[in-house]
Amino acid sequence: MAKERDLAKHAHQPPLDCPLCPRLAKFRHENREAYPEYFNGPVPSFGTLDAQLLIVGLAPGLKGANRTGRPFTGDYAGDLLYGSLKRLGMARGEYRASPDDGYTLIGVRITNSVRCVPPQNKPEPSEINTCRPFLVNEIAAMPKLRAILSLGGISHQSVIKTLGVKKKDYPFAHGGQFVHEMDGRRITLLASYHCSRYNTNTGVLTEKMFDTAMTAAKKAAGL
Repeated sequence: MAKERDLAKHAHQPPLDCPLCPRLAKFRHENREAYPEYFNGPVPSFGTLDAQLLIVGLAPGLKGANRTGRPFTGDYAGDLLYGSLKRLGMARGEYRASPDDGYTLIGVRITNSVRCVPPQNKPEPSEINTCRPFLVNEIAAMPKLRAILSLGGISHQSVIKTLGVKKKDYPFAHGGQFVHEMDGRRITLLASYHCSRYNTNTGVLTEKMFDTAMTAAKKAAGL
């Protein structure tokens, strides 16, 4: 355990059998028994580290990214996210909900606040905190980063804590934008409601609203 905690201080991707969150590790092993064909591991980020825009979600879905091994791939949220990226010229190729579909991001990297799938798609606060060093290191490893788009309130809060700023100074709001100075870099923080089926079915988020938030993120990143 000490070795893994030391690793979390430096790496931006957890090891395949990361033991840092016992509940998530147990769930991962259960899923390997139930769904042996699934990826069933901490889902790696998608896109290159020299991207100007980082999109941060909450956690992999059981039959989405946990199955495919690529963030937002294989569930409805991915249909909306990857469709928007393509419409706005931040991706090329055809998204077919598979990591080998050839879909390529342009100037964008996608990750999650929690890299392993949680039971009922709900990570506990301690798990979000435990996984945060990987996000800290990821942001530090992106030399061209100019904007971060958080999808959902919990993701936004995790990004705020990652950057070490006060939540009251950076409240979550769909379409919200804040400028943050970090290590001599000017980074724009943006937020959107999560592109989940629940949010779109209930009218909390529409495709037009999401495209507007994505357009703002594109502009802030200089893409």
